[in-house]
Amino acid sequence: MSRGSMSTAMVGMAGLLAGAVATWSLGAGRAGTQASATSAMPTTHGEWVKFANTAGDSIRAYVAYPERKDNAPGVIVIHEIFGLTDWEPTVADRLAGAGYVAVVPDLLSSRFGISPPSADSARKLTALLAPEGVTADLDAAYGYLNGLPSVRKDDIASIGFCWGGGRSFRYATSNPRLKAAVICYGPPPDSTTFSGIQAKLLGVYGEDDSRIDATIPDVDRQLKAAGVSYQHDIYPGTGHGFLKPGRKGSDGPAVEQAWTRILGFFKENL
Repeated sequence: MSRGSMSTAMVGMAGLLAGAVATWSLGAGRAGTQASATSAMPTTHGEWVKFANTAGDSIRAYVAYPERKDNAPGVIVIHEIFGLTDWEPTVADRLAGAGYVAVVPDLLSSRFGISPPSADSARKLTALLAPEGVTADLDAAYGYLNGLPSVRKDDIASIGFCWGGGRSFRYATSNPRLKAAVICYGPPPDSTTFSGIQAKLLGVYGEDDSRIDATIPDVDRQLKAAGVSYQHDIYPGTGHGFLKPGRKGSDGPAVEQAWTRILGFFKENL
């Protein structure tokens, strides 16, 4: 090997070693941060499952379990219009960390298979779902939770986000056994169905979301007339979808404030 070639090889080797050290240092730092964060959180267990609706169609879902010695209440988590993404299982994990068994059904799966990774494709497919079909799949999720040995019978709530917030609201009109429903910036269903609600309701809304917020006064009035318990909070400096990373207000204090409110609401009603 010539002296020039040897020099070039040595420079390349030095670069590789430097890169490896930098990568190791970065990884070690991340691992330390993750270990520190993990050690401060309750341990949970999550897994992917399948169960069938009444038509026999298979529903894919993520379920997260808390570590506790007694049976837990259950929570159905309803995804946004973009299908089941990587984010919703983290919501289930958070709920499990607070002591609940949480299930996230992929509401596209019984008709179209697994939610596509493309947000636009998932949105278009979600728009094709019939409300009755969504309710049937949520009934299947309720039945799945209610049949788990680790879940307290009929001690189940729902929470939904955006499109899922509207479905959480609507599901409360059709399942009188539902104990509580959280509506995160979701549109209301037909007000003529409000009399069927037995669940306690909590609305979580962003300040800069006039499309949804404009419905709140009428919803509040109509639910009171129907004798339904409805609490709601509007979080300053936030927009539609603020509980999910990347949305307006998702990097501010409102996220933890809202989650404290949500978990307190579940604790009161489950």
